[in-house]
Order: sequence, then structure tokens, then C-alpha cells
Amino acid sequence: MNKGGGMKKMKYVLVTGGVVSGLGKGVTASSIGVLLKACGLRVTSIKIDPYLNTDAGTMSPFEHGEVYVLDDGGEVDLDLGNYERFLDIKLTRDNNITTGKIYQAVIDKERRGDYLGKTVQVVPHITDAIQEWIERVAMIPVDEQPGPADVCVIELGGTIGDIESMPFTEALGQFSYRVGAGNFCLIHVSLVPVLSAVGEQKSKPTQHSVRGLRSLGLTPNILACRSTLALEENVKQKLSQFCHVPAENIITLYDVPNIWHLPSLLRDQKAHGAILGALNLLGFVNVAREPNLKEWTSRAESCDMLLEPVRIAIVGKYTGLSDSYLSLLKALLHASVSLRKKLVVDWVPASDIEDETAKENPDAYKAAWKLLQGADGVLVPGGFGDRGVEGKILAAKYARENRIPFLGICLGMQIAVIEFARSILGLQDANSTEFDPDTTSPCVIFMPEGSKTHFGGTMRLGSRRTYFQVMDCKSAKLYGNRGFVDERHRHRYEVNPDMVSTLEDAGLSFAGKDETGQRMEIVELPNHPYYIGTQFHPEFKSRPGKPSALFLGLIAAACGQLDSLLHAHKIPNGMAKKVSLYQNGNATKFAKIPADGIYSNCNGVHA
Repeated sequence: MNKGGGMKKMKYVLVTGGVVSGLGKGVTASSIGVLLKACGLRVTSIKIDPYLNTDAGTMSPFEHGEVYVLDDGGEVDLDLGNYERFLDIKLTRDNNITTGKIYQAVIDKERRGDYLGKTVQVVPHITDAIQEWIERVAMIPVDEQPGPADVCVIELGGTIGDIESMPFTEALGQFSYRVGAGNFCLIHVSLVPVLSAVGEQKSKPTQHSVRGLRSLGLTPNILACRSTLALEENVKQKLSQFCHVPAENIITLYDVPNIWHLPSLLRDQKAHGAILGALNLLGFVNVAREPNLKEWTSRAESCDMLLEPVRIAIVGKYTGLSDSYLSLLKALLHASVSLRKKLVVDWVPASDIEDETAKENPDAYKAAWKLLQGADGVLVPGGFGDRGVEGKILAAKYARENRIPFLGICLGMQIAVIEFARSILGLQDANSTEFDPDTTSPCVIFMPEGSKTHFGGTMRLGSRRTYFQVMDCKSAKLYGNRGFVDERHRHRYEVNPDMVSTLEDAGLSFAGKDETGQRMEIVELPNHPYYIGTQFHPEFKSRPGKPSALFLGLIAAACGQLDSLLHAHKIPNGMAKKVSLYQNGNATKFAKIPADGIYSNCNGVHA
């Protein structure tokens, strides 16, 4: 697009939200990116979070969902995971703007004397810093091609009218004027509720939201209305009249079987035409007027038609909020869809399977163990703190002794090592110094470069290289028999290198290590159908069309397909070989599935 007299100026699409939070702005912004990419444009993304935290690293998963980790070690909002998965791009920590980052940058400049003695104020200094940040980051290539992208999709977190969003809405109002109308498109995601007593769609909340948006200097080009059903024509006309938006630019984001349908939903309502028109891109020869979404559509339809279940028990600490494990869920979904299985997630609170719970709450204890024992595979994710650790150890022991496919990630790998040391080596007090600083058998220890006083950004973070020590192992085969693999990390404790030889002599295989050979990255039990632990987080690099190798292995093992998968070399070599996702046309029965395509329950309750 930037060659041969094509488009030269960066184009911006801003996605805002109104009425209530949780409308799905992140998935909407990601789907808009997919739509524009399908038109032949190169797309990058920015997420604005108006909180004062510098980044998401120290925030509770219960409150904010998972912390998503980027290649450069940035700990960012989970919506950046949506962008990376949908658009198959690699973002940087600067693609997540927070109030904390902006104020920190401005205060640093003030301390250096860059403002030459002027009074530093929200307008113009904070607002200018926001605009400069957006322009700078929008130019960073994220798709492994030279030069900047064509369009930058910006999502403003929170709800229009929030006090903490005010500097950003002011800055974006100035920004829209600065870059010019033909280079800026505002999409406002709002709610059109249906009151059960009346049974009709109500447009008033959206009218008020748009009025508030306009009073802040931002005028929407497109309204994306969340509703259970498609907007009625009279409601659309009313919104058009009161919100000053053409009726053809008002689209409905109604409920769909799974979120992969959203790009097609936008396309069918000609959202791409409205966006391209607002950005003056309809006349460019390189821009397709009709997006090519064949692969997306086939994947979405394939997901709908899956009937044969595979049950995975996630034994964790944050099971009350599925967003705490969003990337894990997506990686499991990518793998199960590629193997044509319907993913069923059983949430098992780790503390519920501990002996203490058997005394205090026997019903919860029985329900948790019933879920664990009914699963085809067990996944123990990462986490911090000692709550539920003994339960995770019991889950690893159960999977090891009963030859149930097991995948342990980060802390999940560490507890697998602790369990092995206790059960096989007989070291009853084997533990991590994180949970028992005085243990005489420290299987897991604090990393020398970490900090025990400052928690934000002091872990081993981002993309690091793991070298395979054994090629004749499941993990190496799953990764396409490569000598090394680059995956993302987030941890401050590691397996004690002084205990490695003892553990290996007892039958545990450390199949992957870092470049020094001192840091354990992958652990396997060679005589087990599938028992793998990783210090890194493979879920962060899983994509809908390119599932993570180790998640693919877990699902395959849980379905009894691992041997055929490995022997038939169906694993993507270097993740390049595409997995056919389209279900055969004979399937006539459609499964009713939740919006994310995942069935789940916790103690028998749909979560």
C-alpha cells in the first residue's frame, strides 16, 4: 500500500464503548482488523487503558483477567492477546498505553527540564503526549514486513464518560482534527437492550451515549450496537435520526455461536464499506471492496458443527473468572477445533481437591474430584501465591499415576517436579522456596536476577530460546523436530539446577533447557502417554489457524490420537503447514455452544 503511489498517510480507526462495560470492544476491534486485513490492508493495533498502573503486571486476574505477555516482555491487557490471535501479528509493550505510562513519561520530561519552566498541565502536555505516543507506535511494523502498516485500530478502554478516560477522549478529539476527517474513523460500540417487561429494543441508552461522545469532541462514523437480535428497522432509523449517523452505517453485533463469526457478521452488514469510505480508501486499486474471509468462515462453521467432546480439567486458583485463563482457553480451543473435537472445560478449584476441604466442605471436595476423574486430560496453569498449591500437586500425582494426559505450565511444571520428588525420590518436604523458604529439599528456587521487593516487571519476561536436549521426545516431535524453540516467559522461580541430575536419574527428563543449560524449560516423563511441563507459556503464541504444538499434543493425547498424529507427521513443521478446519458437508446437526465456543462447568454449574 505504501509503494507505487499508494496510500502514504497512516489511517486510524478508533473503537470506543458506551452505556456499560463488557460489550466486547476488544473482540470487535480485533474483528475490524481482520476485516480490513481481508481487504488487503496491513493492520496494527493499540489498546488504551485509562488506569494509573504502569502496566497490567501487578493487577489481580480476578479483577482484570489474565496478564498477557508479549515477545518484548511487556505485561499488557488481555485484549492485546485478541489482536495478536485474530491478526497474527506481534505487538510491543508500547502498543498498550496506560495513564500511568503517559504521566510517567510527562513527569520524566518535566524533571529533565524539557518544558523550559512552563506549568505542566493535562492540556496540552498530557494530551500532546498521548497523540505523540499513538503516532510513534502506529509506525512500528508488527507483521514481519518492512515499513509501517496502513491502518491502526485503536481501542479506548472503559466507557465514555468515565473520569479517568477524560484526558484520552480530549486527546483523541484533537487527534481526529489533526489527522483530518479522511484519515480517522470512529466506531462507537453501544448497547441496545430489550426490556423483558416491554419486549422491544430500546435506543435511548445509545442516544445518550452518543450525545456524551459528541459533547467530548468526538463524532461517530459508525455505530456498532450490541443486542441479542438484529436491530429492527424502526430502531435503526431512530438511532440514525438522533445520533446523526447514516442508517447504513449502523450495524448490529447480535449474539453468534462463537466469536469467529464476528468478522463475517461485520462483512455481511457492509461494515468494511463504511470504514473504507470514512478513510477515503475506496478508490485505491490495492484495496479489495469485498474482503476474503473464506478461512475465517470455514473455521467458524467447523467450530459450530463439532459434536464429539474432549474434556479438559483446568486445575487452578482463579477458576471463578474464565478471563483469568483466556489465552489458555483459546489455545485449547485452537487445538481441539483443528482435531475436530468439541472442547469441554471442567473448572476445578485447586483448593477444593485438598484434604483440608474434605473435612471442611465434603460436597465441594467430592464434586471437584468427580470433575478431575472424569476428564480426558489435565492442565495445571501458572499462578502466584501458595493457595491451592497442594491441590495442584495432587492433580499432577493423579495424572501421573493414572496415565492421564497432563500439561503443566510455569508453576504447573514446577509442581510436577515437586510431586515427582516427593513420590518417587521420597523427599516428603520437597517444595518451592516460594511456599516453604526453609524446605530441606528445595526443588524450585528464586532466580538470582529477580527482585523480592519490587513486583512489577522484575520477572524473567518475554521471548526466550529453549534448546532441546533430547530429540526423541514428544515435545521435540510436536515442535517439528527443531533444535530450539522461542516461547514467552513470566516467572521469578525456577527448578533448582543442583537437583536436576538426581531427578533425571530417577526417570524425569528435562528435554529442554536455556542456552546456559542451567535453566530447565521443558520436563517430560518418557514412559507416560503424555506428561509434559514447560517453564514458558506456550498459550501466548497459539493462533486460530496455527495451534500451539503442546496444546495440540495434549488434546490429541486426550483423544487417543497422539501416536497417529506424531507418526503421520501431521504436526505443522515450524507451525507452517496449515490444518484443514472445514468440517465435511454431511454434518447436519449443529451444536448450540456459548459465545466463545467453549463448554465449561465448575462443580456442575455452567461458567
